[in-house]
Amino acid sequence: MAKLDANSTLKRLRNHYRLVVMNEDTYEEVVKFKLSRLSLYVFLSTVFVILVGLIIALLVFTPLKYYLPGTGYGNARQMKEYRMLKIRTDSVERALQYNQRYYDDLHKLLKGDLPVIDTHKLVLPKVENLVE
Repeated sequence: MAKLDANSTLKRLRNHYRLVVMNEDTYEEVVKFKLSRLSLYVFLSTVFVILVGLIIALLVFTPLKYYLPGTGYGNARQMKEYRMLKIRTDSVERALQYNQRYYDDLHKLLKGDLPVIDTHKLVLPKVENLVE
């Protein structure tokens, strides 16, 4: 394959072309542009960079970032809300267990199903006076 000369490539980039938009019925020139490949490349690159910049600015400075998965913004807020909800749920569940145990004990008390409690006096061995 023939190697491209850098000088000829640069010349091709700088060659001027004319882009004409014509009315099909009257063949009247509506718009005329004088272009080169280099100017077209620079123009399209500039438009691309501006669009990317606008999209990034839109995502960074607006609440849209919370709706994008994988960005970390929505997840952090959702994880915080999830943790708070989990804490509240655990405390409500614990309170429900305490209330259920209280009502079960109250039900046993009213029914008379009390467990047998050993009321004998607890006998402890006497400890000699160790301090002399």
